[in-house]
Amino acid sequence: MAQHKSSKKRIVQDARIRLRNRYYKKAARTAIQKLRGMSDKKEAQEFLPKVVSMIDRLAKKNTWHKNKVSNLKSKLTIYVNGL
Repeated sequence: MAQHKSSKKRIVQDARIRLRNRYYKKAARTAIQKLRGMSDKKEAQEFLPKVVSMIDRLAKKNTWHKNKVSNLKSKLTIYVNGL
């Protein structure tokens, strides 16, 4: 158990940050799933920048690794262009 005031504060902050990360990750995964389920090219092209933006935000905060983000963006763009 934490003894110092700063340790207790860090535990609370970590819990808050972990919850926030889980929310943003889940939102991004859901958006990716929705994009992959689309069959209309025009609709997918309009939705792609929003998904890419979400993914880039996760990379910027080091929630997802930059290579994972790069691979995801590439695969999603190829999928949308192939519709």
